[in-house]
Amino acid sequence: MADDDLSATFAALADPTRRAILARLAAGEASVTDLGKPFRISLPAISKHLKVLERAGLIERGREAQLRPCRLKAAPMRAAIDWLEQYRRFWEQSLDRLADYLVDIQGKGPEQATNRADGARKQRKENGDGSR
Repeated sequence: MADDDLSATFAALADPTRRAILARLAAGEASVTDLGKPFRISLPAISKHLKVLERAGLIERGREAQLRPCRLKAAPMRAAIDWLEQYRRFWEQSLDRLADYLVDIQGKGPEQATNRADGARKQRKENGDGSR
């Protein structure tokens, strides 16, 4: 994905209304009217949000008679996740080093230090903070 596409994805995801629209579309396609119901904004404002999402490639609009149902296209989010993944690995490694350091300064022996650091890594994985 080109940097401009990635920027468009993050710009589209930056707005909470657009994120809520995407969350709704994850459950299935919906009309503009249906998408606008939970919000206290006008349908033209919802349409503007949809145009941003459409330009970012996150949704597509179909045509069924008078209706223009919207549906989620999640592929651009995969590229954003891939980009963020490198930073998750950075933070995970930093936390592993911190855990090792803390165990070391507490004066534990090498065997206990390793067990404790492994326990910290396992705990983060179980909490969903460090899946690899």
